[in-house]
Amino acid sequence: MAERTVTTETELRALYGQPGARAVAKERPALNADCRDFIARSPFLVMGTAGADGRCDVSPKGDAPGFVQVLDDHHLAIPDRIGNNRLDGLRNVVENAHVGLIFLIPGREDTLRVNGRATVVRDEALLGRLAVKGKPPVTALVVEVEEAFMHCPRAFKRAGLWEPARWPDASGVRSMQRMIWDLLPEKPAGKTVEQYEAESQESLEKLY
Repeated sequence: MAERTVTTETELRALYGQPGARAVAKERPALNADCRDFIARSPFLVMGTAGADGRCDVSPKGDAPGFVQVLDDHHLAIPDRIGNNRLDGLRNVVENAHVGLIFLIPGREDTLRVNGRATVVRDEALLGRLAVKGKPPVTALVVEVEEAFMHCPRAFKRAGLWEPARWPDASGVRSMQRMIWDLLPEKPAGKTVEQYEAESQESLEKLY
């Protein structure tokens, strides 16, 4: 347990100082043309939410580039594709509308951050626009943008995220299916862990 903790912004500022003028000036309360271009080419984002009790969740969202649609300068729509039905993020949003998004484009080390308030919607016309292979999502998140700004590439450079030569050897990390297998209170009748792993992998091909 840490003995020295920081509990106020005043203490934080004493340690870090003030942000530079450029870091402050880049923030905007709307989506400009550059934000639109970035979102149109992004196939992946991570979304942070928190419930009424403050418990947080960060969920990945991905599809073909442009799967998130900009509705206007202040609103964007994120389809909720078929998943595991845990609904961690959606449950949080209906309790606490605040969301934080980070958009990524593979190969680029800068990212787009968007913060705002989200609503879970069932509008048929909008869901139809977000359909893939004729299948609309069950719901979509419409985010009212409050802040939008580009984030510098330092974290990606430090991590070497897009540099295969710097990727760690992950062969010693078990598959997700094998991890879950050990946690199941009752194993699927008549199945081995190898069969469970293979079937789970096959189900991933049914994306929509």
